[in-house]
Amino acid sequence: METEGMPVDDLLNNVNLNKMDANNRSIEEENPVSGQNDPAVKDNGATGSVTASDSTPLSVEKAESDAEEVMRVTERAIELLRTVYDPEIPVNVYDLGLIYKIDYNPEDKTLHVEMTLTAPGCPAADFIMEDVRQKLMSVEGPAKVDLRLVFEPVWTQDMMSEEAKLELGFM
Repeated sequence: METEGMPVDDLLNNVNLNKMDANNRSIEEENPVSGQNDPAVKDNGATGSVTASDSTPLSVEKAESDAEEVMRVTERAIELLRTVYDPEIPVNVYDLGLIYKIDYNPEDKTLHVEMTLTAPGCPAADFIMEDVRQKLMSVEGPAKVDLRLVFEPVWTQDMMSEEAKLELGFM
């Protein structure tokens, strides 16, 4: 199934958590303690989804919770990255366009960030990278930060936000 560009709700509706037998029929789980079918989990037959007793799909609930956590962590990371400055430029690294990727994985609690510098030989590289790392480590949620310095694509002034361009007199 092609999923690229598909809205999150559509993706979530296509998740199937049922156990299936060899003939693609749902198998109800038996409670190992009571030997009875678990009343908290119901098979919705044709829909192919497992739901909690309140009829909320478990997969949707988990996905929504993960999506909220990803959004919260990403927003907080951006907020903190806007406090990191290159000592030679009066604009933060986020608005300068030096942050290429922010990706939080709630499964392994890792915040992945790719960033660059205005020039590969930047004399403040160690200072900037350590400041970014410290700020990202203070975000609540991630247990680990994977910070990578990349130089592709090459940074250009076009990557700056409108505010950064105004601040630096490029507009």
